[in-house]
Amino acid sequence: MTILITGMAGFIGYHLAHALASRGEDVVGIDDLNAYYPVQLKHDRLAALARDHGDRVRFVQVDIADEAALEEALAGAEIDGIVHLAAQAGVRYSIENPRAYARANLLGHLNILELARTRKTAHLVYASSSSVYGGNKELPFRVEDRVDHPVSLYAATKKADELMSESYAHLYRTPMTGLRFFTVYGPWGRPDMAPWLFTSAILEGRPIKVFNGGAMQRDFTYIDDIVNGIVAALDHPPADDRSQKAGGSVSPHAIYNIGNNRAEELGRFVDLIEAACGRPAVREMMPMQPGDVVATYADTSAIERDLGYRASTTIDVGIPRFVEWFKSTHGKYK
Repeated sequence: MTILITGMAGFIGYHLAHALASRGEDVVGIDDLNAYYPVQLKHDRLAALARDHGDRVRFVQVDIADEAALEEALAGAEIDGIVHLAAQAGVRYSIENPRAYARANLLGHLNILELARTRKTAHLVYASSSSVYGGNKELPFRVEDRVDHPVSLYAATKKADELMSESYAHLYRTPMTGLRFFTVYGPWGRPDMAPWLFTSAILEGRPIKVFNGGAMQRDFTYIDDIVNGIVAALDHPPADDRSQKAGGSVSPHAIYNIGNNRAEELGRFVDLIEAACGRPAVREMMPMQPGDVVATYADTSAIERDLGYRASTTIDVGIPRFVEWFKSTHGKYK
């Protein structure tokens, strides 16, 4: 099989490409290599894939929001399945640059839906986000919960992606699975996320910004668990049998939470990074940030039931692994 991965130079895309190629799949990866964070990190991920897998992984630089360029880049490519990870990420950046989110997350997603439709792709797996739950108070978050009140534009675009996918699954019967990721971390991670920001600051003796006075919880999910869940989803397209799927659709469209099924206190998370770094953090208490939420916590019962997925990596194991990797690259990505 040949799997198309959008956003392959990204954090999750890199790890997924490695996993699929390791089990014998051919991978075509696309990415626009934008400068939201240091592009060298993306180039190094691609170089690692080329070193480890050679011709089994092929990369093409293209912007998914550019319909003509996307068609040209993939002309003649055999595509059996698609994992659509490319997006403009980041809750806070969506306040600064909203049009980037409309372009990548809305127009880009539509172009991938059209690609799946015209190529009659066997299955499209796409990335949604725990951000769609907004300010929901009831924990843990369930895929059956209403998600009509996003607190950031990023969250609104991800909810829109789910709705567009539902319409395409209904109209064209293309099997689709949406995955609501919960705070993914691990080696080769993103420099704009808390594990990287905190580790870098602690090692350099700079203060870390602890928002909402530290009264926050996150369902931190280690990258290996996320990849296992994506692969399980890819291998099990929802049936077009008019039965109700996870998320409520009667079309071949399922939506799952993919998380660690536990909410961790921010303070304990920082404690583990301190221990792995071997030095204390200087904690600068900050107010809540616009667009942020106090807690995330995934109910993963649906994906456990349907796909046999269950995260197995606690932050006690995952955080030291990340810090060890970070130390080996510290200072390279500025």
